[in-house]
Amino acid sequence: MSTYWCEHAWLGDPLRPAEPGVLIEESAGRVTAVSSTVDSAPAGSHRLPGLTVPGFANAHSHAFHRALRGRTQDGGGTFWTWRERMYQAAARLDPDSYLRLARAVYAEMALAGVTAVGEFHYLHHEPSGAGYANPNAMGEALIEAARQAGIRICLLDTLYLAGGLTDRGYQPLSPVQQRFADADVDAWQRRYEKIQLAPHATRGAAIHSVRAVPETALRGFADRVGDEPLHVHLSEQQAENEACRAFHGRTPAQLLAEHGLLGPRLTAVHATHPTDGDITALGTAGAGVCLCPSTERELADGIGPARALVDAGCPLSLGSDSHAVIDPLAEARAVEMHERLATERRGHFTAGELLAAATGTGHAALGRPDAGRLAPGAPADLVTVALDSVRTAGANDPLAAAVFAATATDVRSVVVNGRPVVEDGRHLIVDDVAGELSATIREVLA
Repeated sequence: MSTYWCEHAWLGDPLRPAEPGVLIEESAGRVTAVSSTVDSAPAGSHRLPGLTVPGFANAHSHAFHRALRGRTQDGGGTFWTWRERMYQAAARLDPDSYLRLARAVYAEMALAGVTAVGEFHYLHHEPSGAGYANPNAMGEALIEAARQAGIRICLLDTLYLAGGLTDRGYQPLSPVQQRFADADVDAWQRRYEKIQLAPHATRGAAIHSVRAVPETALRGFADRVGDEPLHVHLSEQQAENEACRAFHGRTPAQLLAEHGLLGPRLTAVHATHPTDGDITALGTAGAGVCLCPSTERELADGIGPARALVDAGCPLSLGSDSHAVIDPLAEARAVEMHERLATERRGHFTAGELLAAATGTGHAALGRPDAGRLAPGAPADLVTVALDSVRTAGANDPLAAAVFAATATDVRSVVVNGRPVVEDGRHLIVDDVAGELSATIREVLA
């Protein structure tokens, strides 16, 4: 059993402020008691100066995209030209190199306060498209990487069947896409059901997008994955919407709705260009949306209608997607800042709402509704943000300081499942995260 005394703590309720002097007791990885107005740290407790919040959930990650940071900024282009560089990196990985790269990426996430990641995984097979002896070797490498980095993972195993969509229909897979695809949806399901999990890992399913999964495979897909989380890239680019309308006569959201895929366990990733009708349909169904502001900005995708989606009834979560940066606080802040740019008005989201998106609703999107709060029975996942750095010093509201001023650099302490993973800004398991990132990225892109 461990006890943590928090100078300030936000317990997970978006309507409540941070509280001073909070004592959190933990046993076997679960919070057993929470006491407020405890003036000083009791003897034997861990002292956490700053603001302590539930662990952050990174609800949308492609770990191998981290290799592209700082390498794709030359010239112009769009998402589609950037994608060609991404494909080059995808072609270079095998289970061993992917484990090493992902371990370093997940350790970087831990340093930023991420305690659980949703890995949208589609690098299933050998570069030729042939299966590995273990058909889930790549996915299980990601599960092991998360264990070694000290965080939780929800492996969102992704269905990917086609090379793209035009007004003439679905295109064949390109050579590099062969490794993403199973023979058909039945083959995907057989492989999905064989994924070997671990105590820190759960499983969910994903549809890559309506441009990569033909309508015939969407029929009945929700029934194939039971009550596990279901994610999909949705309306990320205007070109995706245009192609879907031209071929199907419907928007991507309408196509999913027609096949019973809109519902509370669906998370629509990006949702950058939904129609008003799409927003209503998503919200009425209770489907979640995961925004990835740094990637949507990095790839020039556009600004999604965050406030309209939330007001319609969509729970909001956050992801780092391509890992242009790994910083949950920056992603949360960007949701509000993008709304300000789009509307020329301030004050669309409170700090509490944005922290909830980075914590509770993110964990729920990954199938962990018990996480994202500091209360008895919840996982003992704690993140402490400094309130005395050059960015946060002088603020009188701990929540506002964390959300609107702090960065990942201000994360001082991370506890996952009751186990310290980061102390004083240093990862306790991976000694040299930057060195491992440099070495594995050189290996992949050599």
